[in-house]
Amino acid sequence: MADPRVEKLAEILVDFSIDVQPGDWVVVRSHILALPLLHAVTRRILRAGGNPTAVLSDSQLGEILLRGANDAQLEWISPMERMTLENADALIVLGATDNTRALSGVDPLRQQLQQRARRELMGTYMQRSADGSLRWVGTQYPCPALAQEADMSLDEYEDFVYSTTFADQTDPVQAWCEVFNRQQHWVEWLRGRQQIVIKGANAEMTLSIAGRDFINDYGRHNMPAGELFTSPVEDSVNGWVRFSYPAIREGREVEDVEFYFEQGKIVKATARKNEAFLLSQLDADAGARFLGEWAIGTNYRIKRFTKSILYDEKIGGTMHMAVGRGFPEAGSRNISAIHWDFICDMRQQSEIWVDGDLFYKNGEFQV
Repeated sequence: MADPRVEKLAEILVDFSIDVQPGDWVVVRSHILALPLLHAVTRRILRAGGNPTAVLSDSQLGEILLRGANDAQLEWISPMERMTLENADALIVLGATDNTRALSGVDPLRQQLQQRARRELMGTYMQRSADGSLRWVGTQYPCPALAQEADMSLDEYEDFVYSTTFADQTDPVQAWCEVFNRQQHWVEWLRGRQQIVIKGANAEMTLSIAGRDFINDYGRHNMPAGELFTSPVEDSVNGWVRFSYPAIREGREVEDVEFYFEQGKIVKATARKNEAFLLSQLDADAGARFLGEWAIGTNYRIKRFTKSILYDEKIGGTMHMAVGRGFPEAGSRNISAIHWDFICDMRQQSEIWVDGDLFYKNGEFQV
């Protein structure tokens, strides 16, 4: 029997997250393992009067391209992808995988080449997202490989996914509206502030938010949602941070990462595992060693690390920061081919001060 929570998640994505309107062109990118959710999403788009286009992939296609393509082929941009990001009204991404380490053996320099070639297209995507002309949302369909990464059975992982997205609730839209109201209080408190000071066992940092806006993530883009984020002033970050959890990108797990900042730039980066890959990403281009994002996770329904950034960056009681491209809607000027998140636990011996006021302590808001 079909899981009713799949239909409920499709309703959230189509009716709430991107609010499909009659005549909208909605591109749905889906892993083949997410077909039950793709079917439900397609039915929901049609019901709303939209025009769906499905694009299917699997875990091997990216590996085949990166291993077999020459440089010119790696730099080639599909006209279909360009058309999607330049012209679609809405984009839904349904993630899944049958191998979370499919790209772990690929030469990182080949990945770097592909990323640089896509920098302009990434800029188009983020600018259209910022101005509202491209509505998008991404989620993950619970599958065995992701459950295994999270150290859960598939049944347990399904319960986790549908709980964190409110797909197990009678009225999930109302639940996400309540998240918006709660988080908007902090966004308004932060408006017009200048300086952030972070103190704790894992970080001693300062950064400027002068002229920058905080964004309330309540389910319009990521599902699940639950964070407050901004893009700090590019040359303002100084200090040190050690990230509590592994950072996972392109099938590689980078552990015990530490960054040292001077005038916004990462001048030293270390990792106990896969340090060479970390450095290859930081050297991708001129913007990769600057922060494009600083954020606080607010989803206290997510209590454990799952090795999926969609969930892990939202863990209540953590902060995260991303190297690379920043958010135009927050005021960022940083341009890069990458955007890579790193997570720091703030639930013990940690404080965040804003213009001399204690804003956050040991994983809890103080205002």
